[in-house]
Amino acid sequence: MAARHLDAQRPYPPACNALKRHNMYLIDLVCVLLATGVSLSMRPWRLLPPGGPPWPWLALVSVMPLLWSTDRFAHIPVAPPLSGAVLLVLMAGWPLAVLALLPVAVVTLIVAPLDAAEALFRLVWQGLAPATLALAVGAAVRRWLPNHLFVYILGRAFLGTWLALTLAGAAALLLHTAIVGTLDEDLFIAKLLAASGEAFLTGMIAAIGVAFRPQWLATYADRLYLPDGTGHPPRC
Repeated sequence: MAARHLDAQRPYPPACNALKRHNMYLIDLVCVLLATGVSLSMRPWRLLPPGGPPWPWLALVSVMPLLWSTDRFAHIPVAPPLSGAVLLVLMAGWPLAVLALLPVAVVTLIVAPLDAAEALFRLVWQGLAPATLALAVGAAVRRWLPNHLFVYILGRAFLGTWLALTLAGAAALLLHTAIVGTLDEDLFIAKLLAASGEAFLTGMIAAIGVAFRPQWLATYADRLYLPDGTGHPPRC
């Protein structure tokens, strides 16, 4: 019985909530189709450098299925998986990040392994929701805060990651049925702690990128964030 509990990622209470679960997964599917359609309409591949995506983008996308499956590999169903989506948005921009999240979800479905509903859940709430919220936070930072190097690192990379992951985690708990035998408050605290750790890592990686390889960050440009800087405008 214990093994079955560890294997079941989101065991739901029976019958009475079946319609609600069905409706929520339909909403998740619509979110995926909408985000994908918007991304494709922007044709973001036109902005890729001639040699293709920089290798750090590809490395991050390759690692993300492992990040999304940490609870499965650790055999701890209540452990919140890491996302990586906000860092991918900082590196590649929102449209390319959305398109990259689709194969990440497929690989996660295979390696975790997950059923289709759980893979869809993770695609939306570990990937698309944090990525879209990070885009919104980035737009707010650009609109209302000065264009300064530390504003980008602390505001967009660190605080933006924390806000995006926290809000996405809260929305997932609000809209989807939690794991049986757990309290939403406890799960939210776990997501909050995971968001804080990932925000620190994202801010650190963004700071290293700004200092040594700014061309790896599609959302950063010296021209905007450094006085008298010479760089290319951010692509998103």
